[in-house]
Amino acid sequence: MGRHNFGYFFHEGLSNMFSHGFMTFAAIGITVACLLIMGTFSLVAVNANSLLQDLEQENEILAYVEEDYSEEQARALQAELEAIPNVISATYISRVEAMERFTAQYPEEEMFQDLDPDILRDRYSLKIQDLKQISQTKKAVDDLPGIAKVNAYEAVAGGFITVRNVASVVCIALIAILFVVSVFIISNTIRLTTFDRREEIAIMRMVGATNGFIRWPFVYEGFMLGLLGAAIAFLLQWGLYEAVAQGVDTNDALQLIDIISFQELWVPVAVTFSIAGILIGVGGSLSAIRKFLQV
Repeated sequence: MGRHNFGYFFHEGLSNMFSHGFMTFAAIGITVACLLIMGTFSLVAVNANSLLQDLEQENEILAYVEEDYSEEQARALQAELEAIPNVISATYISRVEAMERFTAQYPEEEMFQDLDPDILRDRYSLKIQDLKQISQTKKAVDDLPGIAKVNAYEAVAGGFITVRNVASVVCIALIAILFVVSVFIISNTIRLTTFDRREEIAIMRMVGATNGFIRWPFVYEGFMLGLLGAAIAFLLQWGLYEAVAQGVDTNDALQLIDIISFQELWVPVAVTFSIAGILIGVGGSLSAIRKFLQV
């Protein structure tokens, strides 16, 4: 039988899976557990990053216009403000509008309801593109003639950036660690099945079988184990994600958290799980068989 007879290799790999029932179950279970943990952390990171991006978009700089500027002069500043690098938009808010927002925020405070709008300043709400450049943007706005004061919550912006960076680093580190652990565990699991066939491997080597011919059935076995584990992990991840999303949606205290629909994520999740499962299975098989192929 030729060394490139993939039908034979596939059949042998499939036979190996069914001939070692408990070990096969253990290998698939380990793959599912590791992929589920990696997937959960990844999806948490994706949702956290999306939430932080939404919060970034809501972050604004308030630029207060000089008191002696008329409404016409104040409105004329809009084009200059929008021309500043990193400013996406500048929304004009008159004294009257600012007072209406203030009184609406404190409807039960009677002393605030009859205040004169002239005690406030006209202002602009500035949306910015990159929070990392908030300090430079604030300075550029502050230096503009006609702007009396600028409120930019740099500490809040810095907090957004720090949280996002920490979440990304922790997620990447956990995924890398779990991937290595997964390969190690499944390698040792498959090594146990390989150990049961050590005499068969020794005989095949004695009759002149090449390392590739001996190795391929185990590669196919690892491939199928990894792919099957990935499929099961994907279905479990889908169910877990939907359950968590429904729980968040029905909890009044968590209404501010917007969970991304799994329908938007299932394709990258399925592809990632498939690739990771195959790499774990094949990598574990190659690592397990290497010892028995050494002369």
